Amino acid sequence: MNYIAKFFKFDEKKTNYKTEIIAGITTFITMAYVLFVQPSAIVGVEGFIIDSSGIMITKESILVMCALVSGITTIVMGLYSNLPFALSCAMGVNFLLGGLIQSGEISFGTAMSIVGISGVIFVILSIFGIRSLVVNLIPKNVKISIGAGIGFFLVYLGFKESGIANFSSGIEMGNFKSIPVILSLVGILIIVVLNHFKLKGAILISILAITIVGIPLGVTNIPESIFSVPDFSNLGNISFSFDFSQIFSVTMIPLIFAAFVGDFFSTLGTVIGLGNNLGIADKDGNFPGIDKSFLVDSVATVGGCCMGCTVVTTYVESSAGVESGGKTGFTSVVTGIIFLLTIFLSPLALIVPGFATAPALIYIGYLLIQELSSINFSDITEAFGPFMTIVFTIFTASMSTGIAAGILAYVFVKLATGKFKDLNLGLLILSVPLILYFII
Repeated sequence: MNYIAKFFKFDEKKTNYKTEIIAGITTFITMAYVLFVQPSAIVGVEGFIIDSSGIMITKESILVMCALVSGITTIVMGLYSNLPFALSCAMGVNFLLGGLIQSGEISFGTAMSIVGISGVIFVILSIFGIRSLVVNLIPKNVKISIGAGIGFFLVYLGFKESGIANFSSGIEMGNFKSIPVILSLVGILIIVVLNHFKLKGAILISILAITIVGIPLGVTNIPESIFSVPDFSNLGNISFSFDFSQIFSVTMIPLIFAAFVGDFFSTLGTVIGLGNNLGIADKDGNFPGIDKSFLVDSVATVGGCCMGCTVVTTYVESSAGVESGGKTGFTSVVTGIIFLLTIFLSPLALIVPGFATAPALIYIGYLLIQELSSINFSDITEAFGPFMTIVFTIFTASMSTGIAAGILAYVFVKLATGKFKDLNLGLLILSVPLILYFII
């Protein structure tokens, strides 16, 4: 036990086993909702789908792999960086790619290839430590609008999955006499109220409460057992399932861009924010271990896609563990071990219906949309690009189209108004394939 304490520098960081264990459990509770949301993101409301390439993808296989990858990567983060950061499948990109898989626009293998390429780019940037280069390449407002666009896309999916709105023939109001719709609205209210009172695990509490209430109302199916050994044949269907046949098409560029930007800037903001919470970050947001945390995060995405997971990123919910006193990587090790134990609880997690996870999508969308407040809408040359990102995302129900439209609008408006100094060569080069995206 003394060796463990020395390895994680308990004395130096003024912490102990009890504090670190409580912090690890707290972090898991606040982010455990990913185990319910990720399967729905990829498979939808059904128990399984057969994608465009004929691969069967089950909710159980997605959940098990999510738990496995989350557990392993979080433990590695703790051991390598000695920071209390936890990782799992990122919200946003998972629904973007999952929606395309379910609609048949891309295969599961293509989605994993998109994630893999974006992850390799992230790894290269992390190895060479050139975070600032990427940060400066993409204009601040465009980065904000991409996050907000994903937020609106999540709200759209939440409305669709819950039945609050009907998108079968245009946009129509859903059936508000329907039990699932009513429960979804209650779920949203639970999350908002609990977050107002700063209660940890609001999303998880909402998902569990709505699922349980749905049992006597006949809209939640009860599993035959709680524990199970994973079906390894299904796991094999999604492991190392890559399809590069479409990956070099210009239509894939916005998706690769979305996956990379979502991962990179989510990690950047989360890691710096957590460093500030720990009180170890300097005025530039740097702190001991930041490069190690970026490397683990980027490698986690590459390793995750090999196991059938979408972009893996550091979770902002790690701040719950930090607030509970977690200061070392031992907090992450505890969180990771709990994730691994949930692999054998998949039947319990799979009873969660779509209308129970929809409120989480809507709330996460709300969190992402908040960033729009930092855009100066009085300057049309700065705000029109972000505006186009959002409206194209909403009215085409396509995040990739929204990103492409927003970047091009930003570039064209700057060029047309003579503000050439606001653009950089990298952004101009990126515009070429995005123009081809719309033409083709």
